[in-house]
Amino acid sequence: MHQMYLAALRPFLALLMAVLLLALPARAYETTARAAWVYDLATDTVLLEKNADQPLPPASMSKLMTLYMLFEALRDGRVTLDTRFAVTARAKAIGGSTMFLNETDRPTVEELIHGIIINSGNDACIVVAEGLAGSEDAFAKAMTDRARALGMETATFANASGWPDPNHRMSMRDLGIVARRIITEFPEYYPVFAQTEYNYKNRSEANKNNRNPLLGMGIGADGMKTGHTTEAGYGLVGSVVQGERRLILVLSGFESEAARARESEQIVAWAFRQFLLRTVVAKGSALVSVPVWLGAAPDVTLVAGADLRLLVPAVAGEGLKAEAIYAAPVTAPISAGQVLGELVVEVPGIAGSKRIPLVAAAEVAAGGITVRLRAAFARLAGKLAEAAGN
Repeated sequence: MHQMYLAALRPFLALLMAVLLLALPARAYETTARAAWVYDLATDTVLLEKNADQPLPPASMSKLMTLYMLFEALRDGRVTLDTRFAVTARAKAIGGSTMFLNETDRPTVEELIHGIIINSGNDACIVVAEGLAGSEDAFAKAMTDRARALGMETATFANASGWPDPNHRMSMRDLGIVARRIITEFPEYYPVFAQTEYNYKNRSEANKNNRNPLLGMGIGADGMKTGHTTEAGYGLVGSVVQGERRLILVLSGFESEAARARESEQIVAWAFRQFLLRTVVAKGSALVSVPVWLGAAPDVTLVAGADLRLLVPAVAGEGLKAEAIYAAPVTAPISAGQVLGELVVEVPGIAGSKRIPLVAAAEVAAGGITVRLRAAFARLAGKLAEAAGN
């Protein structure tokens, strides 16, 4: 395996350096949140982490997992938006936030989605849990199993609503994972998160408003969910769109609603103003030439198999790393578009690396008899020279 380091990619690095110098000076952000995870969806980039993997009481923010389970049931055809669920005495009696369901109600799935997202209805969550799994305990176990399968390594659920329980825990990263999946997998239901009020059968003006403080700030916010418990403090999972970028922020541990709103707005401003989205390599751009073994052509050009889009702070570029990784020589025949390596770029100030495939720019057929004879003679000559040297 051969590696091409910085010297082989100077033209690419010159472009990348120029892009970096276009941005405003980036600075680290010291959040007042007890725990935080801030993520740029367009580039799959984590911008901020603080105690991001610590299991904490998620409060009503864990209702996102209840919703995800319901959205999956819709996708699988187990229910439709018109499916009606029964309301048990247990669901009606649950305290906290409510959409004011009675045992005589038969709310539809669509109504329950609104009641969970906008009213943060604990009663609606229990109705969904019992309707899908028979009991809330069974649903909570299914939530835990599904969360682990989706990569939420610390998530454990004791109920469907986020009601305080020592066995009900999620990390900020866990909440970010389910938020991202809802946004990307269920765009048909996601617009409900942007609705500011819902009043089931006009039963209460007091609890009809969406509690997400970002929605009224005029910053491009369109979801997701707030939460509060005495142990966890005030938290928020939010999402904001500006231009081509979507930001997901997960914050917890504030002492008041005002502190939560203020810090959330400041983080959004920092994330969009201190980092810029740039396409630094377009799909199809030629990056490196690789020798071909037994081919009709002596080499093949490797091109970018996808756009390389980076979220970059404006730094001087010191510490920038880029390398093309591939095996050489490549044995013919080679198909146009065949993946033969990858380009790996690390930008200072951004965690992790960005990778795109390197693919063959053109087909290279197997060489004819002349090429094979030349290769055979070259190999024989090499062996003879080696033997003579010994």
